[in-house]
Amino acid sequence: METIALVGKPNVGKSSLFNRISRQRDAITSDVSGTTRDVKKAEVFINNKKALLVDTGGLDDRDEMFKEVQKKSLQAASEADIILYMVDGKMLPDDEDKRIFYELQKLGKKIALVVNKIDNDKHEEEIGWEYSSFGAKNLFFISVSHNRNTRKLINWIDANLEEEEVLDLHEDEELSFEEFLSIDEKLEEEESNNQIKIGIIGRVNVGKSSLLNALLGEDRSVVSSIAGTTIDPIDEAIVRDDKIYTFVDTAGIRKRGKIEGIEKFALNRTQKQLENADIALLVLDASEEFKELDERIANLVEKFELGVVIVLNKWDKALYSYEESVRRVRDRFKFLSFAPIITISALTKKRVHKLYEVIDRVYANYTRRIPTSKLNELIRFANQKHHLPSDMGKLVKIYFATQFDIKPPRFALIMNRPKALHFSYKRYLMNQIRSQYDFEGSPLILEPKKKKADEDFDEK
Repeated sequence: METIALVGKPNVGKSSLFNRISRQRDAITSDVSGTTRDVKKAEVFINNKKALLVDTGGLDDRDEMFKEVQKKSLQAASEADIILYMVDGKMLPDDEDKRIFYELQKLGKKIALVVNKIDNDKHEEEIGWEYSSFGAKNLFFISVSHNRNTRKLINWIDANLEEEEVLDLHEDEELSFEEFLSIDEKLEEEESNNQIKIGIIGRVNVGKSSLLNALLGEDRSVVSSIAGTTIDPIDEAIVRDDKIYTFVDTAGIRKRGKIEGIEKFALNRTQKQLENADIALLVLDASEEFKELDERIANLVEKFELGVVIVLNKWDKALYSYEESVRRVRDRFKFLSFAPIITISALTKKRVHKLYEVIDRVYANYTRRIPTSKLNELIRFANQKHHLPSDMGKLVKIYFATQFDIKPPRFALIMNRPKALHFSYKRYLMNQIRSQYDFEGSPLILEPKKKKADEDFDEK
């Protein structure tokens, strides 16, 4: 699959074109210069050809962070098959744009100069000769916001993409509809078992991007001492032992009063990404005291019913001993008492490799099923040890229990008076289940439900 890189200075419209071609509002767009700070990728179809579209950070060397962004953007361009160098058509070309464009031409790639924000023919006539000075063989004047001439650009990309081989079934190998469905179901099941989606969450500057880089074994996300470097959630997949781990390095979350402008979009995007995640790596800074904001972020785990691993990062600068740190975590995050804790240093990569083992274990628990017979045996035993409290003198009974879902494991308790099940008894039942089965790292959901035959009467 060939790669198309969108390259250019900040705020020229790369993310808008990325969204247009990928047909999704995925990259954050705004009028703030430097919104995209990481390389973002999406598989797209250019007409009928599959390609990988890469949206790079803006080329700008004004400070340490942006120099790092520029370095990664140019690296992405050097690895691409097709380069779209974008400029702002509302501004005159400058020498820096020309210099970078000439450098990219020397790579010998298929390259086009894309002049964006050209809203009409008159504007194109006025500015066209200015950009002809680039000497670009392939020159396009477009407006992404008005969808002007974008089709011409896409057709050019299509013409420069190689045809991919398509595997066809011969007539004697045609499958029946039922066989096709069975294969599809099998593939979905395999995909479910082999693909783990992990969200990396935490306050700004706790080391989430450094952790992602360490997990991937490469400098994937821009790392900077400037708090809030990551704006877009970054998806990156890695294959290990036939499993696909897809990591999302979410934007760092600040106190609500400090969330302004594009960071509001980043917070919303973070929460949207977590809706599709399986496991959260809750990253805490071991070199300082935990904050109230850490607890609020941890609540996202509960909100989205995720498996969870608590990651104490910066352990090389830990404030407390291991025993004391664990005690403080357990005391502060009581609602995550089921979560494993691992100490690491993303900077030195110490124990980072151990995270894969913990993720595997938590995911196995997150997808664990208990046979109905075993579950009911356990519930009966628990009920004999501690009887259900009555409801104002009326008997409360659990008829039977069954697990009806995973990710996370969900159990239905079929009862005569489901509303009378006290939260403390529900917690007792969950503790009993955990004592018999390994659900470390996974939430458990117990849902009391009414037996249909009991809808019209109460058992005395």
